Amino acid sequence: MTRTSAAAHATVYGYPRQGPNRELKKAIEGYWRGRVDADALHSTAGELRRATWRQLAAAGLDEVPTGDFSHYDHVLDTTVMVGAVPERHRDAVAADALDGYFAMARGTQDVAPLEMTKWFDTNYHYLVPELGPDTEFTADSGKQVAELREALALGLTARPVLVGPVTYLLLAKPAPGVPAGFEPLTLLDRLLPVYAEVLADLRAAGAEWVQLDEPALVQDRTPAELNAVARAYRELGARTDRPKLLVASYFGHLGEALPVLAKAPVEGLALDFTEAGAATLDGLAAVGGLPGKRLVAGVVNGRNIWVNDLSRSLSTLGTLLGLADRVDVSASCSLLHVPLDTAAERDVEPQILRWLAFARQKLAETVTLARGLARGTGAVTAELAANRADLASRVNSPITGDPAVRARTAAVTEADARRSQPYAERSAAQRAHLRLPPLPTTTIGSFPQTGELRTARADLRAGRIGTEDYEERIRAEIREVVAFQEKTGLDVLVHGEPERNDMVQYFAERLTGYLATQHGWVQSYGTRYVRPPVLAGDISRPEPMTTRWTAYAQSLTDRPVKGMLTGPVTMLAWSFVRDDQPLADTARQVALALRDEVNDLEAAGTSVVQVDEPALRETLPLREADRAAYLAWATEAFRLSTGGVRPDTQIHTHMCYAEFGDIVRAIDDLDADVISLEAARSHMQVARELAASGYPREAGPGVYDIHSPRVPSAEEAAELLRTGLRAIPAERLWVNPDCGLKTRGWPEIRASLENLVAAAHAVRGELSGS
Repeated sequence: MTRTSAAAHATVYGYPRQGPNRELKKAIEGYWRGRVDADALHSTAGELRRATWRQLAAAGLDEVPTGDFSHYDHVLDTTVMVGAVPERHRDAVAADALDGYFAMARGTQDVAPLEMTKWFDTNYHYLVPELGPDTEFTADSGKQVAELREALALGLTARPVLVGPVTYLLLAKPAPGVPAGFEPLTLLDRLLPVYAEVLADLRAAGAEWVQLDEPALVQDRTPAELNAVARAYRELGARTDRPKLLVASYFGHLGEALPVLAKAPVEGLALDFTEAGAATLDGLAAVGGLPGKRLVAGVVNGRNIWVNDLSRSLSTLGTLLGLADRVDVSASCSLLHVPLDTAAERDVEPQILRWLAFARQKLAETVTLARGLARGTGAVTAELAANRADLASRVNSPITGDPAVRARTAAVTEADARRSQPYAERSAAQRAHLRLPPLPTTTIGSFPQTGELRTARADLRAGRIGTEDYEERIRAEIREVVAFQEKTGLDVLVHGEPERNDMVQYFAERLTGYLATQHGWVQSYGTRYVRPPVLAGDISRPEPMTTRWTAYAQSLTDRPVKGMLTGPVTMLAWSFVRDDQPLADTARQVALALRDEVNDLEAAGTSVVQVDEPALRETLPLREADRAAYLAWATEAFRLSTGGVRPDTQIHTHMCYAEFGDIVRAIDDLDADVISLEAARSHMQVARELAASGYPREAGPGVYDIHSPRVPSAEEAAELLRTGLRAIPAERLWVNPDCGLKTRGWPEIRASLENLVAAAHAVRGELSGS
């Protein structure tokens, strides 16, 4: 690259919120338990924000983002900013803004929370706005202005980041009781003056630029929706009391929305050049570039953890210099989706560590690229040489390839991914074998991970207890869980998964080709953080992973105990996947490893095996044209995992917290015998979607929202069950919670499951006329 840009700046759209030791999580959960007061919580949050901004500036960023920090969720923050608090929460918010905020996120014993679903095709969850034709918006820019002033007081150049108005409305859903067919986007003209007021407040507080995130525009959009985009930015752009506007998109290419935004009266666009980067580049050239505008080029992948190919990114940036007046460098999206710092990973092999880039390393890559763009490659010669060596090390490593795994994968046939009998015949065999009552009750798998269990794992790692002592603690927990389920009256039991730290990490630690981190925490929702493992090489299973504990649980009861596994698509989606081979190839490797485990469970006497795929929907490509190919390999991988069992072995799967309506056909293609799905917050919407599609198999739409601390009454669960029966016949309907119980406490679990079983018995009685 020979062309340079003297004005190239480095920036990012957002940064992980939790702090280096998850200080935010601890402060918020302490507040919920009454151990931390509001002042202390706000103090911790402020310290974390300021420390982050100082770190970003010290790394060399020229402009830091503000407003991306959140106590729970940035979409919920936007709901507060525009005054769209649901009516049922208004009194709580008026009485105490912080408690009301958390009530919208988590609910209370008396008031249900907002629905939660996946943020596009990531594993981050947002709180879904509830809007109706009577919604009135009012501006509350307090949070955004205060955080901007905090950053400016540190002497930093700061750019507030807001969810854009079009994306906000497209993410919303009709509020309960709203007439069918209501479209939240019809509220745009009512919402825009509120955004204009917030923008004016930010300008008055010192903002030169404000970023408006519009990731919904990388999805397929109708002409009416594109017209709404044009109208929104024509109106906001016409204001004279506003800052400069940077409209940001990520997770893909803008497609038909790019010409609309290129013509809009805004000063800049931020585009993703990592996911479908060629399409973004082609689209930009097709519209004649962005003359007179600032282009923020997302060339560092903000969603994965592999080092950037700096030479390739600099080549892309050099091409962009001819397409915009000013080109700045950024990560492709907020760094919220990656861990903080590889330096904390002391147990990772140095050879592998050099292949990884977490948030802090991505800052360095962004700054290096901006310097190379501004001054030429000669200014970053050492960095480019080191980067080339790192990339070559990975390509040439024996860790990334296993000939035996590749040979087995190549030998897979279509028959391997099919059960030996069709569902109708299997169903009859399973009913005869399992002899379950109508509306059978079960749970999704995990039971509370108590402090004692976490302490035992920590003690084992630290050598304070031996393996024998640890395993006896696990057996004791299994005994307690099984005894509770029997006493409560559940029909199909689980062992509770006390030995598992995480539904993906547990298996990753037992499969070759995976790498587990110690400090690689990433926010899933609220205060829930996960440590996605790193899929670094070819996958195989050296030995059984779950059969021992499942068989022990089964030895304690005459009722069936489910074997519990995480499916191949979720193993990929909730990991940082390798980027050097097609996802379909990796999925098939994981599926074959799981197939061995499923077959071993059956051989050990397990009659019900659940293979969870909560990520099937979240990994669905954002554009319709890409979906068929994805669903073909994703459903094949699931069937390959489960296709080797007998007809009378019942295969379950589970999905949660996503919109399922557009993948109902794919759910059928999984060929599972039973599926359980999140449904409590959405009031059984998924049951209606299954019925409308003619789904022929058994299903358990959840009647207990486990992401809220509230305990549903038996009548509440029974009413949801009755709603489910209007869509799914009793002979095919199961009764279960929305999701696993790992994050809840024993007191609420006991009461909730007792109510769930009571609801099932009550509705059974209604069906039988007794």
